[in-house]
Amino acid sequence: MDLNAIKTKLESLQNQTTTSNNFWKPEPGTQVVRIVPYKHNKDNPFVELYFHYNLGQNKTYMSPVSFGRPDPVQEFADKLKSTGDKDEWIQGKRLEPKMRTFAPVVVRGREDEGVKFWGFGKTVYQELLSVIADPDYGDITDPVNGRDIQIERQTPAEAGNQYGKTTVRVKPNQTPITDNKEMLETLLNDQPNLTELYTE
Repeated sequence: MDLNAIKTKLESLQNQTTTSNNFWKPEPGTQVVRIVPYKHNKDNPFVELYFHYNLGQNKTYMSPVSFGRPDPVQEFADKLKSTGDKDEWIQGKRLEPKMRTFAPVVVRGREDEGVKFWGFGKTVYQELLSVIADPDYGDITDPVNGRDIQIERQTPAEAGNQYGKTTVRVKPNQTPITDNKEMLETLLNDQPNLTELYTE
């Protein structure tokens, strides 16, 4: 028995658990989060990544397009779409990588857990960008004068669809992330790099 191989496998499994602790997903009901400035890109807290869903045995894979590299699955999808056959076009469209956007957040009431990444789709992303683009709101991530976001998550049964529904409402009041200076320093500086949490 190769004990080094077993130790390596154990470490990789333990690291996977740690990685999942870096993500936050809204539970059904109402929650409040605060998007914080992203340490690894001070100009933009949003990170756009591309994924292939339901490939193989319903697995999800990150597309190399996320890193600016060619994606063989995308190239095959483009070939299918260019054949002129309707069924192949539909199949090609299904194979295209789908964008998912991530933002570093602090979950209100759980600030001591640190910064986590919240992943969301195009609709929520557009809503958040439109609020930030509105001069009445501006930089909602500002550590002192930013704004919290109320998230309402409906289950698929409640929403009457396959995926459920997430709605966001940016709060009108400006608030600090925290009044604790040490905690604020930790939240702003102790953030994982999202692209290092995923592998192609």
